[in-house]
Amino acid sequence: MKIARIILADDHSFIRLGLVQILKDEYPAAEIKQVADGESLVKEVTLHDWDLVISDLDMPGRSGLEALEQIKLIKPHLPVLILSIYAEDLYAVRVLKAGASGYLNKNSAPDELITAIQRITLGKKYITPEIAEKLLSNLDDDDKKPHELLTNREFEIFKLLALGKTVTQIAETLSLALTTISTYRSRVMEKLSLSTNSELTRYAISHHIISDIDQ
Repeated sequence: MKIARIILADDHSFIRLGLVQILKDEYPAAEIKQVADGESLVKEVTLHDWDLVISDLDMPGRSGLEALEQIKLIKPHLPVLILSIYAEDLYAVRVLKAGASGYLNKNSAPDELITAIQRITLGKKYITPEIAEKLLSNLDDDDKKPHELLTNREFEIFKLLALGKTVTQIAETLSLALTTISTYRSRVMEKLSLSTNSELTRYAISHHIISDIDQ
C-alpha cells in the first residue's frame, strides 16, 4: 500500500515536529497533516481520506482511545497506529481490541516507528513480543488485575479521578452529564473494591497507572 496522506495527532507540537521529520525522511512525497486533539482528528478523518492515522493516546478532551473507537466506526479499514508514553502492559491490549493496527511506546527508536508503519500498511498488526505475551495472558479473566476488567470508558474516568479531577471537571472534559460520570465512578469503585478517591489514587500509583509526579 502506497502512503500518500498521513494524519498525525498529538497535543505537543515538538513531538509532532519530531515525528514529521522521521516520516518525511522515509516518505518524502507524503502529505502529512497535524492536529492537536482527538476532536480535530475525528473531524479530519470524517471529512477527508487518509492512508494512515498516527495518534497519541493522551490528548485534551477526547482521548486517543475514544478517537480510535470513533474512527473505527467511521472508517473501519483505516489503519491507526497509537503512540503513548505508557507501558505496553497498561494500554496495548485495550487499543488493539478497539481496532488499532499497532501500539508503540514513544520512547521507541525511530526505525521501530517505520517498521510498525510498514507492517500495518500491509494490513497486518504490529505487536512487540511483550504485547504478544500480554494478549495471551489476557485470554484468562482469572489472571487479570481488577483495573483490567474495566471498560475503556471506566478506565479513562478511573485515571482522571486518580489524578485528582473532580466529577464536574471530568464531565466537562468528556462532554458528559454529571450523573453519567457519577454512575461511572460508582462502577469503578465497585469493580476495584474501593471506597474513596484517595484509595483510588493509591491503587493507580501502586499499579503504575499514574506516578507520584502526576499528582
